[in-house]
Amino acid sequence: MATIASIDRTPDQIPTHDELVARARAMIPTLKARAKQCTTERDVPAESIREFHEAGFFRMLQPKRWGGYEMHPNTFFEVQKALAEGCMSTGWMFGVVGCHPYEIALFPEQAQQDMWADDSSILASSSYQPVGKVTRVDGGFRLSGHWGFSTGAVHCNWVVLGAMVPPAKEGDPPDMRAFLLPRSDYTIDRDAWQVFGLQGTGSHDIIVDDVFVPEHRTHRSIDGFLCDNPGQELNNGALFTLPWAQVFVRSVSTAAFGGAKAALAAAIKIAQDRISTNTGKASKNDPFLLAAISKAHAQILEMETTLRITFEELMDYAERGEPIPMEKRALFAYNSSAVVRRLADLVDDMVQLLGGRAIYNSSEIIQPWLDLLAGRAHVANDPNNRTTDVLGTMMGQEPTFTFM
Repeated sequence: MATIASIDRTPDQIPTHDELVARARAMIPTLKARAKQCTTERDVPAESIREFHEAGFFRMLQPKRWGGYEMHPNTFFEVQKALAEGCMSTGWMFGVVGCHPYEIALFPEQAQQDMWADDSSILASSSYQPVGKVTRVDGGFRLSGHWGFSTGAVHCNWVVLGAMVPPAKEGDPPDMRAFLLPRSDYTIDRDAWQVFGLQGTGSHDIIVDDVFVPEHRTHRSIDGFLCDNPGQELNNGALFTLPWAQVFVRSVSTAAFGGAKAALAAAIKIAQDRISTNTGKASKNDPFLLAAISKAHAQILEMETTLRITFEELMDYAERGEPIPMEKRALFAYNSSAVVRRLADLVDDMVQLLGGRAIYNSSEIIQPWLDLLAGRAHVANDPNNRTTDVLGTMMGQEPTFTFM
């Protein structure tokens, strides 16, 4: 096992923002060509995962000392959007799995060594549903449970699972934690993931049967909320002082931009030459369709701008070493939660106006439309979970929801 002092895998050369985004955009045609395979097989093709490794995409939010790039989050999200434009399932999977090196960097150092000492390219999937059964034992915990929605699980050798730890003293509140487990400690059920959209994310079930998890392979939710994580002792760049939840919630909303852009392009393509066989009217002259397309184009750009400005502001606070006001954290989390529903509505408006041409499975608008509708189901993409804290923090109250 490597010692703390011996670990320094800082890359000799880190790609620029423009280089990484260009690599992602160059992959769009290939991902489009693989999209049907991705959907049918209910997993991102192994070739795509290999190409993402080669392009350095999984390194973007990883600490430099483990061979990562410690990039500005906006670079990560620009790459995710591009990949999702080729295939939203692929972009969604990349966003979730690709942001986990950030969380692993917040775990105690020994957990990072457990996962990355032999191979720092190893990936982790996750499921934060607090459904695990936890028992306190000497040196750690016994964990059992059945979790759903572990995106990208078949491509990962570790998993991060949510569970409530019972209080050590009677009367104390339970402690929400993320548990880090190696592949030998769990099984993947690939039969359960039978869905109408985002099929290719491979968000399979994880089953754990009474395994030991040492204390150091747990991450307390409250530490992520307070931005006071044990991993920051050595991973002390400004990036790792951000609230973990601000990074994660955007990883499950940002793929929707790529899906919406693909749907918008498909709508324009149909509108260019479609003439209704019933009315004889050309779609390109339909004022309602033109309004729906224009609205989608404008609002996609608006929400993208909000995403970019959000992380510019978050990183400005981090680089100054200042705490981020709770009012801003609540608003930023709300903005993220509204993205998928807003984009799904915009695409739905276009689909309704494109007639019979749009309803065939062969239509290029159908899969991203279904993906967007499915993406609304994620708990982080429900703005109703955020409204109390948006108003409460505006009124000077403490937040009720710590995952922000």
